[in-house]
Amino acid sequence: MRIRQPGKVRDKLWFLGREESCVYMLEGGTDSMIVSGGMSYLVPELLRQFDTFGINETRITKLLILHAHFDHVGIVPFFKRRHPDLEICASGRAWEILRMPKAINTINGFSRGAAKRMGKEEGYTTCDLDWGDEITGTAVSEGDRIDLGDLEVCIYETPGHSSCSISAYVPQLKALLASDGGGIPCKETIIASGNSNFTTYQQSLEKLKDL
Repeated sequence: MRIRQPGKVRDKLWFLGREESCVYMLEGGTDSMIVSGGMSYLVPELLRQFDTFGINETRITKLLILHAHFDHVGIVPFFKRRHPDLEICASGRAWEILRMPKAINTINGFSRGAAKRMGKEEGYTTCDLDWGDEITGTAVSEGDRIDLGDLEVCIYETPGHSSCSISAYVPQLKALLASDGGGIPCKETIIASGNSNFTTYQQSLEKLKDL
């Protein structure tokens, strides 16, 4: 079964955003965490979904970037500026990329272009969505654990789709969040996407297969 509509997937796990660009939210006993950063144009929709679903935004203390492509980091600037204490986690390689002026310009240009194509430019008139070099965070790597109270998020380095890709596994929910590192859903199939290095992409899939 593939979930296509925003809402609760199961206890403690939410699917938010839109079918073509989504984020997940884990609700731990003490903190909540957004996983993946989606497209920038999702921000107004996410704020509406928080209200509709009764999600307490102040419990969201962490946001985990699974890789640094523009369509997976888009909401980060807005929420970091809205909540300065929000901890942004990503791989060390992702932070290297996200500090590059050329990468920042590419993210902002592609994000605005995608919003225009989707007819979702409203966010840019009401929200501060562009990336800036002031956005920093925490580097996570293989074997790290993120504590959300009664949930633990285990980090796996899974390069191949990009050089900076990581995946997250939540043992208590048996939930694997691999982003494009696990393939890209398209209609009724999943497309292998070893954009950076197909050999390491396959090795990453082998690492995750038992999960």
